[in-house]
Parts: sequence; C-alpha cells; structure tokens
Amino acid sequence: MSQHHTPGAEAAGWVEPRPTALLVLQDGTVIEGAGIGAVGEAAGEVCFNTAMTGYQEILTDPSYAGQIITFTFPHIGNVGTNEEDVETVEIEHAHGARAVVLAASITEPANWRATRSLDSWLRARGLIGITGVDTRALTALIRDKGMPNAVIAHDPAGLFDLDALRAEAAGLPSMEGLDLVPMVTRDDRGGWTETVWQLGRGYGQQDGAKFHVVAIDFGVKRNILRLLTEAGCRVTVVPATTSAAEILALQPDGIFLSNGPGDPAATGEYAVPVIRELLETKVPTFGICLGHQLLGLALGGKTVKMRQGHHGANHPVRDNTTGKVEIVSMNHGFAVDPASLPDYAEQTHVSLFDGTNCGIALKDRPAFSVQYHPEASPGPRDSHYLFERFVQMMERHNATAAN
Repeated sequence: MSQHHTPGAEAAGWVEPRPTALLVLQDGTVIEGAGIGAVGEAAGEVCFNTAMTGYQEILTDPSYAGQIITFTFPHIGNVGTNEEDVETVEIEHAHGARAVVLAASITEPANWRATRSLDSWLRARGLIGITGVDTRALTALIRDKGMPNAVIAHDPAGLFDLDALRAEAAGLPSMEGLDLVPMVTRDDRGGWTETVWQLGRGYGQQDGAKFHVVAIDFGVKRNILRLLTEAGCRVTVVPATTSAAEILALQPDGIFLSNGPGDPAATGEYAVPVIRELLETKVPTFGICLGHQLLGLALGGKTVKMRQGHHGANHPVRDNTTGKVEIVSMNHGFAVDPASLPDYAEQTHVSLFDGTNCGIALKDRPAFSVQYHPEASPGPRDSHYLFERFVQMMERHNATAAN
C-alpha cells in the first residue's frame, strides 16, 4: 500500500487505497497496511512467531505482554476464535500481546469450534492489528538487527501524525530492565480445579488430588495449571510478590514457578530472594520459561538478552537425561547463560537450533526447570512427561520425609 495517489489515477477511475494502519519502527521505518481489530495505538517490542496454529493461545499468553507479534505463517485467522482457547487466567482481560502483524487479510472462520472471527475477537479485547505486511521482510530484519521497538496505529480514515509516531517509537524503553510481571500476575490467592479439554466433554473438574502445589504466578498460562491438576495436584495460585513464609504456611508438597514476560533480572529483584529461601527447604520445585530463568538467577547464574528470541511451535530440544529430542513451543527473549551456573546445577535440555540452555536440574535438592512450554503440545505431547517427573519428585520427597 502507499499513502500517495498515483498522478492521473483518479481521472482514470482508479485510486490506490489509503493505508489504514501503520507499523512504525524505532529507526523510523514505516510499514503500511490495512488495519484490523481495535482502533487506536499500541507500542511494544516486535518479535516473530513461526507457529502455524494456536494464534489465539499465543495472543493471550501473558508471556507476550509488552510485545507486538508478527506471524510468519500468512493465513492467520482462518479457524476463527472461541471462548475456550484463551490462556490468560483472567479470561476477560487482554493481558497478552499488545498487537499483531499479519501478511494476508483475515478470512471468514471455517471451523466448527469458532464463535467469532479473529477481527471481531481482536476488537473485543482491544488489540490492534495490521495486515498486508511483507512479514518475510520484517522477519529478516529482526533476524539481522534484533527485535525493534515499534508503535502500531490503526485509523479507518487513514489519518496519521507520522512525525509523532516516529518520535514515540524512538523513545520507547528497551525490554532489558523492564519488570512486566505486575501487569499480568493475579491480585490475590486462589485455587485451580479445571482439568484438560476432551472432545465431547470440554474442560473437566478435578476429583481428588494427591499433592498440593503452590504456583507462583508470574503470568501463568491456563493449560499449565490444567496439566498440574490432571497430574493429581491440588493447585493454589499466589501473586508474584508472595513471601516465602506465606507460601510455606500453605504446606505445599511442591512449588511451581510460572512463565511470564519481561526481563528476568528485573523481576528477580523481588522474586530471587523468595526462591532462594524456598530452595533451602528442599520442597520439590518446578519452573517453566520465566520460572526457569528465575531459578537460574536464584542459583547465582546470569540471563542474557537474545537478538531475535525463540518464538514458535517447531523448536527441537534434546533432553540430555534421556537423549530424546522433543518438538516444543518456545516463547522467550532472554536465556540462561549455562556457563554462569554453579557445579551443582546440571544442564538437562539444550536447543538444537542454536545450542542455548533449555533446562536445568539441581544435583543436591529436588528442583528442575525448562525454558520451553511443555503444556503447549506442538509435539503433540512430547513434553508432558515433565509434569509426571514433578509428581514423581514429590512422591520421593514425601516418602523420604515419612521415613
């Protein structure tokens, strides 16, 4: 699309359409397209996601807070949306991605589970989108130069203050140093009883549990909690700022460190001291994504900002403890530096794309974590064993305590 009319075009009866959405990068680059979803502006870090399916789950994943998602797969929206595939615990809140960038226009949904179109769903959640973008070129830019900050604007009349948008994009803060967990964590303690979805039944309810797990909510996804309950755990979800004393007062058999957005070092300012205190009790601990990074920081390790991050559902990861390779879902822009970890931390998983750390386990106490999302099921169930591994860890710990 172009903002300018071709000379003589109107006289010939043809007018080039005016762009109704702009994506303005921090270096001043302006990408034009057609607006979808909500009208207005949003700002964030632009990343790309290579998943071909699961766009509704991706857009509602709290780990994407503060980011604008570019989908590399062109046909996003063709199965519509529904009320069941939302990953934010507070289902009515738009605590996920800030905006979406697509190549092709959204078609009418063609799926028996669909209740509305993606465009309508985006509007209802206040999310802005742009279509008609060369997402291959944008992805190449991110690969070469890293994830840029940007402002996305949607105006059906196509009226934009380009200078103001460029200035806003140039002035956005880096993701490094940002603690985004406060915008996605829950406000108070609560229980979770919903189990996994089954065809013809939908989501079930837990009927009895063997273990009590306290999940620290840094931006937890619903399906993580479902798999914990499905594995036989009674789950209590607590806010990110809950103290170790408050958590231990709940008498947990296990502690779960959830996924979440932002710079782990910033969140670690208040989370790491709590995790260290919990580790001293040797209560079995399991972390995912941001929870993995925070566990690494609690051990004295370091995290580093990645150039393009890992975002997609086709990432091969090797489990060093078994030699097996899993196809997993990834969503992170920071990584644990394995060289910074102490000797009593074993690297259990590694990315076969770039060799980055994807899992650790402690040799002197029952605690482990993974960088990827085992609940997202792109494999489709390659990584569900991790929840069983957590349960077995609690079984062994309780048996030892009883003796």
